[in-house]
Amino acid sequence: MLIPPTPQPGGSVADVIGANASRLSDALNAHMRNSFHPETRKLLRKFHPAEVSELTGISLSNLRMRHQDGDFPEVETDSRGRRLYSAEEIDRIRQVMARTGRNGEAYLPGRRAGDPLQVISVVNFKGGSCKTTTAIHLAQRYALRGYRVLAIDLDPQASLTTMFGYRPELEFAEAGTIYDALRYEDPLPLSQVIRKTYFHNLDLAPAGLLLSEYETETAYALQHRIDPPFTQRLAIALEEVESQYDLVLIDCPPQLGFTTMSALLASTGLLITVVPSMLDVASMAQFLEMAGETVRTLEESAGPADWKFLKFLITRYEPTDVPQSQMAGFLRSILLDQVLTTPMLKSTAVSDAGMTQQTIYELDQSQVLRKTLDRILESVNGVADEFEQVIQAAWGRRND
Repeated sequence: MLIPPTPQPGGSVADVIGANASRLSDALNAHMRNSFHPETRKLLRKFHPAEVSELTGISLSNLRMRHQDGDFPEVETDSRGRRLYSAEEIDRIRQVMARTGRNGEAYLPGRRAGDPLQVISVVNFKGGSCKTTTAIHLAQRYALRGYRVLAIDLDPQASLTTMFGYRPELEFAEAGTIYDALRYEDPLPLSQVIRKTYFHNLDLAPAGLLLSEYETETAYALQHRIDPPFTQRLAIALEEVESQYDLVLIDCPPQLGFTTMSALLASTGLLITVVPSMLDVASMAQFLEMAGETVRTLEESAGPADWKFLKFLITRYEPTDVPQSQMAGFLRSILLDQVLTTPMLKSTAVSDAGMTQQTIYELDQSQVLRKTLDRILESVNGVADEFEQVIQAAWGRRND
């Protein structure tokens, strides 16, 4: 049984909570100092030739030959003479291949003339379904693949923001989050909120606790008919930066409030994460029913939601777990091809990386068992690649 803390003499429960918050904050600061230097922002590691080949589709032999011919820029080498590539250098190589390679357009997978911005909300009604894990891995993978990506953290808990190396409760306690672009009183242009990250091609609109005010303010705005309504605020904010990105990935909070609805109505597609257990599937069914009814009501006043796709992703999947396998099969039998074929596996590599605010793309191969890393990379890359085809299909490109 959970026993609440006993107030110390002369102190209230609020004092105890505040003291605990202070101790946790100090401990987290110490942990971050041990993880990476506090005076600098996170830096992205460099990538080996095999990784560059996998990301770009350039064979290792062609990669070597192009370097020998002087087509590609010279890069750093390690003690064994093996080339190491930054994300920026990978992007420059991709640009060279787009100009000189056969089927050059294939090396630039992002938007082309006439393609709309793809805005994708990662959602679920229940916490613990790997929404943030999914959102950040997809955002990083697509940035490495050559897309221009904006990640938006719409959860006041700001887990996505934290994964990018920020301390929201300290750095965004009063301003600087997506809330500033959505608020009803003197909203800022979204461009003033967006921050460059240590990931080339990947920007962030951070979150913080102030974002929770949006729920209360929206209820007031609805009563007083303040325009533009919440159904349009995020979509309008995105219009300012629309030309700068190919993809927007939104990490939504685990409830169906005004914040989540703002995201859903600004989206062109949804990715719903679900753990294959009875409780999680039952929770997702509730979410879908509530979301359907709410969106139907909002569409009557705001117009139809412009969703090109709705997909389900099975997360935290353990293939050897028989009940999970049965539940995954049940989901596929009901939702058919709406469920992505590739599941996101449960892995110690993901949780271990999270301890130092890293993803599997940031981990150096020496930090984890090679077999473990290869297994989760195959899973996450498989999810991202399959979902990338969904995005490409929304642009009318099915064989790129």
